[in-house]
Amino acid sequence: MTIALTTATPELAAEADARFEGIADPVEQALAVLTWAGETFGDSFAITSSMADGLLAHLASRAVPGVNVVFLDTGYHFAETVGTRDWITSVLPITLHNVQPPRTVAEQDLEHGPRLYERDPDLCCSLRKVQPLAQALAGFTAWGSGVRRDEAVTRAGTRVVDWDAKRGMVKVNPLAAWTQDDVDAYIAEHQVPVNPLQEIGYASIGCEPCTRPVAPGEDPRAGRWAGKNKVECGLHL
Repeated sequence: MTIALTTATPELAAEADARFEGIADPVEQALAVLTWAGETFGDSFAITSSMADGLLAHLASRAVPGVNVVFLDTGYHFAETVGTRDWITSVLPITLHNVQPPRTVAEQDLEHGPRLYERDPDLCCSLRKVQPLAQALAGFTAWGSGVRRDEAVTRAGTRVVDWDAKRGMVKVNPLAAWTQDDVDAYIAEHQVPVNPLQEIGYASIGCEPCTRPVAPGEDPRAGRWAGKNKVECGLHL
């Protein structure tokens, strides 16, 4: 890849969204969006991955071999999530950016007290996710996520290509229109690595202290910050 000189603007994002929204096949749409992002922004494009599975990384590596993949290593991840990260990195042609917060969990505990995630989950997410991602993405012009419209009501309006006004970047969401059936079919066909926690009911996987399995038929994100008035970490809003 080479560094592209295209300037990221809201108009560019809107034009691309209108063009790709009309592609009906979910795989074709995702690959088209990712190919466009790679050709338009080159090394200035990155995707993020929570390592719940390797789906987005697999698609992105097909469209943009060597694609930059940002993983937020919060210090609170399940061992299975870290293992999935290492697994995906070993089998896919990606360039991993393992991003850590400026303070370790122990240092954060000294400053804010233990179990900040229980007392102020928004602050904990800000310190260990939102701020580190902002710093990591500062060197890029466009970024992509695996957000899907069917995951939660807060994500129902997700565009395939959007303008991230907070960061001044183009944001692509190649899986926006995908359903769970689309996800399952692609993973089965291509033998994509999946976090083993999914096999025991973890539908949406975040930090270990703030994630639980979900019951059959329950909202996929119901296991995140259960019992708290919180449904998003702040990365995508």
